[in-house]
Amino acid sequence: QLALLYEEVLYTIRHRLGKPEHHHIADAQELYAYVQKAFGMAAEEHSVIMQQVKELESPIFCLKATVKEAKGILGKDVSGFSDPYCLLGIEAKSQEQPHPDHKKRMKAVVKDLIPEDQIHRTQVISQTLSPVWDETFILEFEDVETASFHLDMWDSDMVESVRHKLGELTDLHGLKRIFKDARKDKGQDDFLGNVVLRLKDLHCWNDQWYQLEPRTETCKLWLLLLGLVSFQRATTSSRTQPSYTVHRHLLQQLVSYEILQHQAGSIAWDGELSRHARTVLYLHATQKDLSDFHQVMAQWLAYSKLYQSLEFNSNCLLHQITSIEYQWVQERLRPEQKAELAESFQSLLTYGVSLIRRYRIIFPLSVPRSPERLQSLLRVLVQMCKMKAFRELCTLSPDLPQMVSMALKSGTTEWFHMKKQHLQPMVKSMEENGKALSRLLLEVIGDLQQCQKIWNKFFISTLKLNVFFIAYLELESLVAEHVQEQLREIDSSMSKPTAESLFQLYMNLQELYQMKDFLPKRDGPLALGNFHQWFKEAVPQWLQKAYTIALERAQRAIQMDQLTPFGEHNKHSTSTVDLSTCYAQIVKTWQQLNWPDPEEAFMIMVKLVEDMCKIALMYCRLIKERAEALSLSEQNEGEAANRVG
Repeated sequence: QLALLYEEVLYTIRHRLGKPEHHHIADAQELYAYVQKAFGMAAEEHSVIMQQVKELESPIFCLKATVKEAKGILGKDVSGFSDPYCLLGIEAKSQEQPHPDHKKRMKAVVKDLIPEDQIHRTQVISQTLSPVWDETFILEFEDVETASFHLDMWDSDMVESVRHKLGELTDLHGLKRIFKDARKDKGQDDFLGNVVLRLKDLHCWNDQWYQLEPRTETCKLWLLLLGLVSFQRATTSSRTQPSYTVHRHLLQQLVSYEILQHQAGSIAWDGELSRHARTVLYLHATQKDLSDFHQVMAQWLAYSKLYQSLEFNSNCLLHQITSIEYQWVQERLRPEQKAELAESFQSLLTYGVSLIRRYRIIFPLSVPRSPERLQSLLRVLVQMCKMKAFRELCTLSPDLPQMVSMALKSGTTEWFHMKKQHLQPMVKSMEENGKALSRLLLEVIGDLQQCQKIWNKFFISTLKLNVFFIAYLELESLVAEHVQEQLREIDSSMSKPTAESLFQLYMNLQELYQMKDFLPKRDGPLALGNFHQWFKEAVPQWLQKAYTIALERAQRAIQMDQLTPFGEHNKHSTSTVDLSTCYAQIVKTWQQLNWPDPEEAFMIMVKLVEDMCKIALMYCRLIKERAEALSLSEQNEGEAANRVG
């Protein structure tokens, strides 16, 4: 299949027609070298296929021309208007081009120089100076180097009575025309001007106004020369496959090569093809007489398929979506083309939603421009689902927000279980399990913060979906179930290390639960609503640890205290300062607990106050003993009394 496509592209370059565009590659050898690299062909393989192409029969060459309209033509009738029509054809051998300063040009070029069976004629547009035809003709030729395109414009002269002409008379100019008509043969048409173009001077695509000569400088004709096309191409692909299918395969091959070239240079492909690729594709589309619509459709089919295997900016798909929407007419497509287009829509939709489901992995914030890439994908999916083509061809049009919402839920669940598996402790103990749970909670909290601060705006702006709301409800439920499952394994005789390992978990759960304040209004309780009850057995151990730490610190402070003022402006000794720090730590523990049940919170507060009183009594006793000890060592009872005071 690749060899046949390579044969097709070599045949296209070999039988190139028309004057190269300024932004295209003119050198054929340069194009041959490019496609050889793009197809990965070895030199020997290239030579063999090139020889086969040279032996193939040349195609039939044609000029596809559309006569669109004219303006400012001469009025030849008594009424001051004309009844214009055009004669056009190809002269096999061009006449010598006149000097630019020589205004005189022969009349009736088409009638005199081109065989009658090769002359094409437009319709007559009655009584106008600005006729509109919009008629397309296929003109065959043999040698582009010698052939020229000719178009003559004439005023159709119907035989009319003098009485009828006098009835149309409006001014003196009309009277002059009556006398002039009387001198010429009845039914003889008036020449209005012509256009002569050498084919070798034409681009493959020409859409412009041409001056009609030599009758008047005000008369202009709008010609759309759609292309120098070729029919009955001898390649296998052209004989066995539809033109747009062959073009799509060629486009897919060249685009994949361009993407891989960018990736090799660590540069993201932005959808811009090289001059070489643009030239080859332009030549192929023109020679195959592909309409703009079929070219855009081929681009969509190729790009949407490549996006599912090669990484590039999905913004590249937006141009095709816009173009298909703008040009969409379902009747332009055959049934198999409609089926192919519908399948491409469904395939990209399924793939795109799968990327959104795994957006945490596919679009990590550690990689630059990840948010923009996700936003681009969302826009592509939204615009695609709004297309007339999508709605007409995909009978079961999906509810995109619902699809994405379900994908986000399942993706969040998958991500949670992956993190849970990854953070499992090597040693299975309650202490290690508690630490693993805390690490898992930190991951969950971090993910939700990203949802709220970064991802939410993209999903809300494109799909009106609150990704934080979706993720929070899923994760909150999963966390509650997992933590309860782990805590059930702890019996009532909770060990001190186990209880201590659970305090950080309690703090993390509290932070997670408090994030509910960012949720929009919702009905029903949360799974974490009474999470504090899961830790009732551990609370006494936490309070005991806070008391023990404060007590030991106060004791060490007294042992180190020299009972001298702590600084010039501070009359308190060092142990007094340390004691206030111990109390502050107990207050912090109370604040961290933030126990929601009022009655239980009161009992906890009573316990903490009792502990602070115990520490105060202990401090008074020990500081007195410390003062006495220091006084005895200095043999100065008066100094000891002063220190105690």
